[in-house]
Amino acid sequence: MSDDRVENADDGFAHAVIASAPNAVVALDRDLSVLVWNPAAERVFGWTAAEMTGRRTPLVPDELLAEHNAVLERVRTGGPVSLRTKRRRRDGSLLDVGVDISALRSEAGALLGYVSVYHPVENEAAAQEKGARRARLVRRLTDVVGDINAELELSPVLDRIAASLTELTGADAGGFALIEGERLRLVSTHGLPERLRGATGDLRSSLVGKLLRTGKTVLLETGDQAALDELIWSELPGLHTIALGVAAVGGRPYGALYALFAKRKAGHIELELLELLAGHAGIALGNAMAYQDAVRQRAHERAVVDASADGIAVLDGNGLVRQWNPAAEELTGVPATEVIGHRPPFPLPAEGEKLTTQIAGGRWLDVVSAEIDETAEIVVDFRDVTRAKELEEAKDLFLATTSHELRTPITVVQGFASTLDARWDKLSDVERRSAVRIIAERARALGQLMDHLLLGSRAGAEELKVQIESFDLAERVRAATLGMPVLSDRHHVEVDIPGDLPSVDGDALATDILLGQLLENAFKYSPDGGLIRVLAWQERDHVVLAVDDEGVGIAPDDRERVFERFVQADSGDRRRFGGVGLGLYIARSLARAQGGDVTAHPRLGGGTRMRFILGATQAYIGSDTPKR
Repeated sequence: MSDDRVENADDGFAHAVIASAPNAVVALDRDLSVLVWNPAAERVFGWTAAEMTGRRTPLVPDELLAEHNAVLERVRTGGPVSLRTKRRRRDGSLLDVGVDISALRSEAGALLGYVSVYHPVENEAAAQEKGARRARLVRRLTDVVGDINAELELSPVLDRIAASLTELTGADAGGFALIEGERLRLVSTHGLPERLRGATGDLRSSLVGKLLRTGKTVLLETGDQAALDELIWSELPGLHTIALGVAAVGGRPYGALYALFAKRKAGHIELELLELLAGHAGIALGNAMAYQDAVRQRAHERAVVDASADGIAVLDGNGLVRQWNPAAEELTGVPATEVIGHRPPFPLPAEGEKLTTQIAGGRWLDVVSAEIDETAEIVVDFRDVTRAKELEEAKDLFLATTSHELRTPITVVQGFASTLDARWDKLSDVERRSAVRIIAERARALGQLMDHLLLGSRAGAEELKVQIESFDLAERVRAATLGMPVLSDRHHVEVDIPGDLPSVDGDALATDILLGQLLENAFKYSPDGGLIRVLAWQERDHVVLAVDDEGVGIAPDDRERVFERFVQADSGDRRRFGGVGLGLYIARSLARAQGGDVTAHPRLGGGTRMRFILGATQAYIGSDTPKR
């Protein structure tokens, strides 16, 4: 015969065996849909094969679903299970049956489904009594399983399993022994001295080792006290029977349930309940372990998030804040109590992109986000880039302003130099001298601009060098203002310095540069002319010098900003005067390097007062002079 004919003959023979079987044979796939429903099943339960094939069976009563699921879990991870139970018939009545359930596997060992063989119960009266008792215990098992699964902490789960074990089986004591490599450790007890908790024993020589070597899931061991005298059970007087079942987590043995009998006897039902409880225990333990792992992972993540210098927020699927770390509070000024359950106080970028945004209060943030596919949560990371943003803006302003300031004198120098080169012989002496003078003036302006840039760079790097010594501030002021009146026919310069003004401690050269800048600003920002007044006086242990002008003034919000690098007051009246915005920054840096300071103040009647203070030389400190 060909192989195909042999195979067809074998299939036909197998179908004939199943069809001729006196007991009901029902085969289910992994989704619990009917694959096989033989004639005996039709006779016993009332449904035809055509009605049942491809659908889930209605055989199991609702109150026995927990038992049925536990049996299937035990079959899937262990061996066959035999039990007595009830099944529903087509007319709605319940039938007491015995059932043998085993796994349906491929030649490679893969689980394909389950096979159940039902047979009628002998001795109806005894079966009814046992069935009733078993039904009560199964109902109690359902409650117990609910209690165990409601607990997620591992230690309480183990304690509940040990207590439930003695209740369901009627054992005198019980416990749960954890498998730790080649050792057993008693981690939970009920009905045994508490001091035995934590006791250990050798796995290979124990009953658990014996059970594992059989490949079964339950074991019933009987004998005298000496034969059962294991380390962790030796203090139960009269011990004659031990029933144990393996609890598996993820398909691997995790531990064993022990039921100890000293007064009562253990039978088939007790062993069956122990097996069912062990199956549920494995599920409960797996849940508790997964929960503990999640708690530890969450705690680790929380610690990392809370310690981060970046602001981190976790949003739910609706974009509402669920988590807001301490750095997020500090960066935004919004406490977690106010933002949890609301949207974050800034817009979100598209996933994979970075958004630079300014929040209330003026701070700039770089914001990135990513979505967690498994939870639909969005993790948002943001950091403060205000300083970088300010530096970037200052750099842009510096480049734009410097190029503007350099362009004018360079253009003038190039123009007059080209004129002299091309028309030297055609120009008069006066015209040539005038062109050379203009070139010289513009070259000096360029040199002064370069000096300012160099001083500004050194001040920014805190590299300004000064030499502190006593000098006459009045003399420096007179020298700085000596040629001022001829610079402008629209300005009048007035100097008011008392003859007894004390000497000051500072750097004379740095003070010359500083005074020059303050006077230049006074002329520059009073384009319509007016009085430029320089006055000085003593205040306690300091000397104060003021430079007043009647110019455009400085807005209150800008009186500190004008001392920053590359910054000018933003009003249109001041922006039109040009400059790179380094003069006052250099002036303040030079003053502070000497232990003094420069500040800006409004002047009564309009204009600005620049106030410069330095420490008076100790020998000259006397009585106070009123402020002016």
